[in-house]
Order: sequence, then C-alpha cells, then structure tokens
Amino acid sequence: RRTVYMKVLLIDDSLVFRKAQAKAMKSLGIETIYEAENGKIAIASLEKINYEVDLILLDINMPVMSGIETLQIIRQRAPDLPVIMCTSEAGKEKIMQAIKAGATTYLLKPIRKIDILEKINKYVSQKT
Repeated sequence: RRTVYMKVLLIDDSLVFRKAQAKAMKSLGIETIYEAENGKIAIASLEKINYEVDLILLDINMPVMSGIETLQIIRQRAPDLPVIMCTSEAGKEKIMQAIKAGATTYLLKPIRKIDILEKINKYVSQKT
C-alpha cells in the first residue's frame, strides 16, 4: 500500500460515520485525517492549521453550525479548497443549496466505501 501525502478533514456529527470515512481513506493510503464533530470545531481547527488541508468531507446537517454555514466560512478563507458535501437528504434543494454555497461536489448517505473512493480519487491522484 502506498502512502498518499494529503490531509483530509472529516466534519460530521456522527462518530460512526467519521470512523467509516477515515477507514476508507486509510485504505487509499491517506495517513493524515483530521476530524471535527461540528462546524464550529472544524473552523477552529482549520484556523489552527492555517487551512493546510487538501480535501474536506462536510456533513450538511449538523448541530451548532450547519454544513452550509461552515462551507460559507471556508469559502471566504479558502475559495479553492475542495469540499465534498455529505447528506442523507436526497432532496434536490439541499444539494442545490450546497452547490450554490460553493461545494465542489456531494455524496448521498449512506456512503459506500466505493463512493468515497470514486469521489476523492481525483484529488488523491493529484497528490501522489
């Protein structure tokens, strides 16, 4: 297994979901994975590391600060940072709201490992 030198931030209020995503990423060879349980913690973490991540997976529905609010702050400070929105709501309006707010793309929950790998593969290939 090769090591992929990229940093990923997982932002989701579900610990189970974060652990599943982290496991899938580690199977790709990604070693540096940060986690945050809500947008407020995520923004604080991003500030601390100077937005030095290569990819963010962000849940739309979270307590404290929604994924859309979190994305808007990220876009103000890091306009080109790839952000994949994750949602269990297949409704077009949430997805459109995320895209309008600046999401790079989205994934519908429950996310299978193959879905994560397909979406992030292009970012991985840019980093190896």
